[in-house]
Amino acid sequence: MTSIEMAELYERDIKKLMEEINLFKDEENLWKTTGNIKNSAGNLALHIIGGLNYLIGSTLSNTGYIRDRDMEFIKKGVEKKLIIEQLEQLIPVINQTVDKLTQQQLESPYPKYFDKENATNSYVLIQLLLHLNYHLGQVNYLRRILE
Repeated sequence: MTSIEMAELYERDIKKLMEEINLFKDEENLWKTTGNIKNSAGNLALHIIGGLNYLIGSTLSNTGYIRDRDMEFIKKGVEKKLIIEQLEQLIPVINQTVDKLTQQQLESPYPKYFDKENATNSYVLIQLLLHLNYHLGQVNYLRRILE
């Protein structure tokens, strides 16, 4: 997979997440869970925003983003409009970072320990894309069950 293809998939799925968030008719439902589900759709969106800004933007592009991972799961009541704005701002960060990675850079070690020793940038980017999709599915499920 090329860096351009990867960036296109990130953009596609972030836009799909924005669509899912916008489909919540009752904004309060963004912060609700049901059954054994522990994380609300709003918190999952904040987690994606924080994680990708840090693990792609800050780590690979030195954007200076400082992550507060605990806040991603604790904070409640963020306006839907603000979540959408933050997701929109994430797209160019990812595009400008991932698009310009050469094949050699994709095969280079990721600058931080990820989930195994010597994980490549490509491995981490694919894992993060899969993680985004996992949470996108959770947001979709929560929206459908709560509304």
